[in-house]
Amino acid sequence: MSDQSPFNKEEMPFNDLPAAVVALALLIGGIEMLFQIGSYGIIGGPEAVGWRITAIENYGFFDPVFDAMFSRNSWPLEHVIRFLSYSMIHVSMVQALMAVVFVLALGKMVAELFGNVAFIAIFALAALAGSVAYGLFLDSSVPLLGAYPGAYGLIGAYTFILWLGLGAVKENKMRAFTLIGFLLGIQLIWGIIFGGNPTWVADVSGFVVGFAMSPLLVPGAFPRILEKLRKR
Repeated sequence: MSDQSPFNKEEMPFNDLPAAVVALALLIGGIEMLFQIGSYGIIGGPEAVGWRITAIENYGFFDPVFDAMFSRNSWPLEHVIRFLSYSMIHVSMVQALMAVVFVLALGKMVAELFGNVAFIAIFALAALAGSVAYGLFLDSSVPLLGAYPGAYGLIGAYTFILWLGLGAVKENKMRAFTLIGFLLGIQLIWGIIFGGNPTWVADVSGFVVGFAMSPLLVPGAFPRILEKLRKR
């Protein structure tokens, strides 16, 4: 009898993906799945139809809430968690699926090179930077929702990896920024056609943090940076 099986380990979904990448993708997708199931009343009863709205109200990042906390210098935990929790709540299934695609596609390389802990740190700090920038630089009534700022942090880390690689082979390092340039161009065109979306501020902030964090996550990078500073 053949020992080949459709469930062979080498053919299992996510088999080659780092654990943290799979966990984050499943968390984002699982929350969205609950919203979808609830919207059809399959579980949770009639009130489940409003689960997404309730989650947005309780965990979304709102600029007026940030302004109130900042002006009063009062930071209650129920609102502080919004700086990160917004990244797990999406306005639609399409937005959630796109976020999962970004996490899986970019997270694989980032987590394999930097490790699972660093992968989570990049995503979380990029999401945090996105919400802080959104609150500081904008005056918007549109809530900040979705994993895109965190995903843009992964794009920043991915860009840094390409930047190092291109430099190592004496190629033009600016080519590493092709992906972020393309994505921002798409956002610009979308804004011109359908109206501006202020969330790009959070996305760009996430990218900058992801790129800036990466040198510190490369094995042996920090000692090399200190050595360069001493030589100046």
